[in-house]
Amino acid sequence: MASNDPDLSDPSGDPQPGDLIEIFRPAYQHWALYLGDGYIINLTPVDESPAAAMSSVKSVFSRKAVVRMQLLKEVVGSDSYRVNNKYDHNHTPLPISEIIQRSQVLIGQEVSYDLLGSNCEHFVTLLRYGEGVSEQATRAIGAISLVTAAASAFSVLGLINTRSRNRPF
Repeated sequence: MASNDPDLSDPSGDPQPGDLIEIFRPAYQHWALYLGDGYIINLTPVDESPAAAMSSVKSVFSRKAVVRMQLLKEVVGSDSYRVNNKYDHNHTPLPISEIIQRSQVLIGQEVSYDLLGSNCEHFVTLLRYGEGVSEQATRAIGAISLVTAAASAFSVLGLINTRSRNRPF
């Protein structure tokens, strides 16, 4: 179902061919590209059925994915979605006919998947703009860097604290 949240709704209404679709899963956002007539193209894990694939958090940890054409309403299920062409302000979309042609060639193909470097958002932005972009991955990399830096700092502080307790004077 489309989102009723005014911050998430698409002011232009129904999706149009070539639009990016952001689907709100409980723990992450899944991305698809609207092809038309109710169909989208998206990535699903290789080892799961198309219906179960995108409702599973396992899709986030897969190393391979299959490009599938599916009905938007089936992929969304009980989650919400919105049209979100958020990169249009700094990336020029390819012509719609080229986006659709590039998409159709990939249906059924197995592709590499990496949460941080080649995820579903990278995939659909590559189709729309000719360049893979993922704000979600950038945020995740930033969070990982922050956690790593914090762990390193705590480790150094622990080492300093241990050394000062072991001194005889």
